[in-house]
Amino acid sequence: MIAKKYINPFTDFGFKKIFGEEANKDLLIDFLNELLTDKGKIIDLTYLKSEHLGTTDLDRKAIFDLYCENEKGEKFIVEMQRAKQDFFKDRSLYYATFPIQEQAKRGDWNYQLKGVYSIAITDFLIDDDKANKNKIVHDIRLIEKETHKIFYDKLRFIYVEIKKFDKTLEEIETHFDKWLYVLKNLVKIEEIPAKLQEKVFKKLFQIAEIARFDEKQLQSYRDSEKNYLDFTASLETSFNEGKIEGKIEIAKNMIRKGFDNETIGEVTSLTLEQIEALRKEVK
Repeated sequence: MIAKKYINPFTDFGFKKIFGEEANKDLLIDFLNELLTDKGKIIDLTYLKSEHLGTTDLDRKAIFDLYCENEKGEKFIVEMQRAKQDFFKDRSLYYATFPIQEQAKRGDWNYQLKGVYSIAITDFLIDDDKANKNKIVHDIRLIEKETHKIFYDKLRFIYVEIKKFDKTLEEIETHFDKWLYVLKNLVKIEEIPAKLQEKVFKKLFQIAEIARFDEKQLQSYRDSEKNYLDFTASLETSFNEGKIEGKIEIAKNMIRKGFDNETIGEVTSLTLEQIEALRKEVK
């Protein structure tokens, strides 16, 4: 295996090294300002504790990858999501309730809240709208159904589908394009391209260079990298097994409906022997 020069930002260590350290918070500020161009510039961020408990010992807790607030008191949950969950959107909503509830004040309180932004950078496709294959950033808010006017602008869910970004280095144009390119391709880059010779990216490449790590950091990254590789390998195995199981179910249904072996084979890519075996099971 060829040694990589820069860390993988989709590892837990890599993501927090780039975005989660006090000394590097200017990188997170720059990324968020590019992502949230309509809300006014973030000047500063304060990192908050990432583990949140429910109101009782029996409640589930939430552990964010990163949790911070800006100078206005607005809250930001920032996470790198490696795999789609069955109730991914439900999870996002549940997690957002913690920074909302923690703003409650004892005694007389008028319920005024600071904004809450839940941001997920995903390594999988979450878009349910097949017509929007090129839509990378999804900005979800509460709106009035008929007028489409924003009903409440202090709760937003922003999903960034990195997998959809397919621009080459020559095609990238905006500063945000550069962020997406770096996040998707960092682990493949050997030399800093001319297009990325900007202060913020120079710093990113510097802190992401594996050769600069001390022994403890290197071991932490290697452990995180192994977890990531094991995780993606298990996903691939599950996916492949799932595809076979899906083909088998399709074949069984076609057998029940009277299709011939040749047609079933064309649809499922199963062999004649596999289809004949399934016919015995169905009977």
